Amino acid sequence: MDEHGVKNRPNLRLLSNEVIERIHESSIRLLADIGVTVESREALDILREGGAKIDEVKRNVKIPSSLIDETLSKAPHRLTIYSRDRRHDLNLAGDNVYFNPGSAAISILDYSKASPRPPALKDVKDFAVVVDSLKNIHAQSTALVPMDMPETMRDRIRLYVVLKYSTKPIVTGAFTVDGISDMKRMLDIVSDSGSKKAGAMAIFDVCPSPPLKWSRLAAKNVIDCAEAGLPVELVSMPQISATAPATLAGCLVQHNAEVLSGIALAQLAYPGTPVIYGGSPALFDPRYGTSVMGSPEVLLLSCGYVDMAKHYGLPSHAYLGMSDAKVIDYQAGFESALGALMGALKGINIISGAGMIEFESCQSLEKLVLDDEICGYVHRVATGIDVTEETLANQIFQESVAKGHFLSQKHTVRWLRREQYIPSELVDRRDRSMWRALGRPDALKRARTRVQQILSDHQPEPLEPDIEKELTRFAVSICKSHGVPRLTL
Repeated sequence: MDEHGVKNRPNLRLLSNEVIERIHESSIRLLADIGVTVESREALDILREGGAKIDEVKRNVKIPSSLIDETLSKAPHRLTIYSRDRRHDLNLAGDNVYFNPGSAAISILDYSKASPRPPALKDVKDFAVVVDSLKNIHAQSTALVPMDMPETMRDRIRLYVVLKYSTKPIVTGAFTVDGISDMKRMLDIVSDSGSKKAGAMAIFDVCPSPPLKWSRLAAKNVIDCAEAGLPVELVSMPQISATAPATLAGCLVQHNAEVLSGIALAQLAYPGTPVIYGGSPALFDPRYGTSVMGSPEVLLLSCGYVDMAKHYGLPSHAYLGMSDAKVIDYQAGFESALGALMGALKGINIISGAGMIEFESCQSLEKLVLDDEICGYVHRVATGIDVTEETLANQIFQESVAKGHFLSQKHTVRWLRREQYIPSELVDRRDRSMWRALGRPDALKRARTRVQQILSDHQPEPLEPDIEKELTRFAVSICKSHGVPRLTL
């Protein structure tokens, strides 16, 4: 049994079996009658050969239910993502829950600045180092887009940095049609340092374009990942009321259809390709024209599509635990905590979003370390109440009631740390006099101190010298081919 799953864990379920069947049937009809648009010639050929009906003029693909059934049956039901040190492997099965930061932020909120700024490659390194140190953030992501690097190489160079400065497994993705090959090469270089299967250290996010469209880039990424044996996380992104129906049931149908079409493409490209049923839905707020990620409707939609993933027996993913706030404030806290808690109770295998604010576009190191505490709290809630003869404590009541306390009991000493989640100093549990003596620090100030401490003191486990040299040599060659004369961190 995984450390994150216990027999008596609470469970959140939104959809009944009857509703799941209706969503599935509606999705199947949508794919068979309306279909998906596919801009990649290679993907069109693969889907045609697999039995889909192709309209060449409109590049429309209608996928019969038999093909969906066939390709679903080929997708693995469990998946292991390896870590460099083998101490942080992810077992993506059942209700096991793992947190990682949100990916591909195009800005970073600097503590000393009022407004976000574009991230640099140095920020990617700092972020990776902080994630490497956090006990409740189980995987890395390529969380920031290094805007000081050429656009054509940003996807692969950020993976190099994360591989170099952390042992944890990675959630990443490519921005280019040729990026997967270089990224796979980097993973192979590092994987060769151990006994694990090459390439299984990272998950690759691939996103269809709503409604019901596979761009040339996304389709090519799916095919390349399948052929390379890389796990594909299919991240559908319906925007409620804008690029998807205004009803949550209608959004579920579209979301499910988009993911099923991606599964079909992946399995036809290479049967047995590991796929993760994922998503990053949003809500269109007509008052401001914004794409909202922390709304209750998004939480419901995310947990609803995970019911579909579990129905198919597939590993699951969601973007939760983030906020639409512009600063690290009360809104950032309650939106992040509510999303993370619902995701953990739902048993979502990978929950991305830690550190993120501003509609999934901005990262914050201070929020990241605060979110690490949120993740610790929600994991404790999700493990539930373990009821055994010893935990019922029947044998100690008589003596302890007479004393008026339980502090001196061996039972208390034995169970205190097993039952309690003990937070770090980021969480203030002191009395007011102690807090005043420390200078009245608020949560954000405590978080900034923690970030500075980590960046000063934490030393990630280095790569083996020969592996590090080969990885860096390959990264430098990429830089030179894209017009960057040197690689400096």
